[in-house]
Amino acid sequence: MSAAPGPSAFDTALHQTTEQIRAAAASGQSLCIRGGGSKNFYGTLATGQAPLALLDTRPLRGITSYQPSELVVTVRAGTPLAELEAALAEKGQCLPFEPPHFGAQRVKLASQPPHLNAPPGEATVGGMVAAGLAGPARASVGGVRDYVLGVSMLNGRAEPLTFGGQVMKNVAGYDVSRLMVGALGTLGVLTELSLKVLPVLPGEATLRFDMPQAQALQQLNQWGGQPLPLNASCWVHADGASTLYVRLRGALAAVEAACKSMGGQRMDAQQAARDWALCRNQQLPWFAARGARALWRVSLPHAALALDLPAEFEPPLVEWHGAQRWYQLPSGQGALLRQAATKVGGHATLFRADGAQTESAESRFDAIAPPLLRIMRQLKREFDPAGIFNPGRLHADF
Repeated sequence: MSAAPGPSAFDTALHQTTEQIRAAAASGQSLCIRGGGSKNFYGTLATGQAPLALLDTRPLRGITSYQPSELVVTVRAGTPLAELEAALAEKGQCLPFEPPHFGAQRVKLASQPPHLNAPPGEATVGGMVAAGLAGPARASVGGVRDYVLGVSMLNGRAEPLTFGGQVMKNVAGYDVSRLMVGALGTLGVLTELSLKVLPVLPGEATLRFDMPQAQALQQLNQWGGQPLPLNASCWVHADGASTLYVRLRGALAAVEAACKSMGGQRMDAQQAARDWALCRNQQLPWFAARGARALWRVSLPHAALALDLPAEFEPPLVEWHGAQRWYQLPSGQGALLRQAATKVGGHATLFRADGAQTESAESRFDAIAPPLLRIMRQLKREFDPAGIFNPGRLHADF
């Protein structure tokens, strides 16, 4: 008679995670949910809370189901993002929103105990969803939220919950699975996710244009109203030159026709691919030159013109056809940037603080409207009644 098989590594890890949550809820201990830690810099952990303990999601790893013909993959939260992308690439598919990895950069948060400031490892799928960040193609293909079909998670009572599924038409009522995108782990511990994937498009080209910011924004608006296979754009001012880069993706014939009609200088394909990867992970020379300045992310309507800012503000790096703009600012200039963004219907986020800043979560993100803040507090109480998950990461109150 053969012995019954023992629990799998995933079952053991899930049991340990459940017990850690249950013990934390009983004792009131706060938990820092972390995978690879590559996005530790984003948001902050409030001071004055109970001592933080690390809840490491990396043991919850593995691709559990992949159906290339159905364009659906189900993967555990601790799976390295690079591992998932490699599996998709073998089948000619991808995550079209190009989630950043950020794994090569170490950022120490003053509000975290030393044991939570380990060097970042590989970005994980759970961290991708919790942060909700997308890369250069976001304005053309959608963001992380648009590709999440379902999630499994543990709430603050250590109860397993499942929302959504593996097809698009399975949501009745509130789409809780997509609510987890960008929640920064404040509502629960993601354990498994089902994602929509897409085939890699056959045609691609990157065009380069020399033009100032105002002209680039105007030109992007004009192209946006035409049937062109626009996929990504990046305008940058560096070394005295102002350059707009536009990536086209789609059918081969459509890409070639667009190259002829748009003009510009066509870049070498390999060099362009390297540059877009650097842009995706904020490793372009423009980002590397930040030094001690803070990095601000400004989200604006696509048609917004250049912001009305004092002359001492340096030009931004512009992505998403004008909808996302990055500014490098010394301490104390964030309020002016937020005012300018709000004036045209946008908002500004302190994405990476400088080395001396210890801003609270409230100063990292724009103020939340009272009705929305009430909803967020109610959701927090429902999912995490003891308030143990990533306290202060999104808002100082929770």
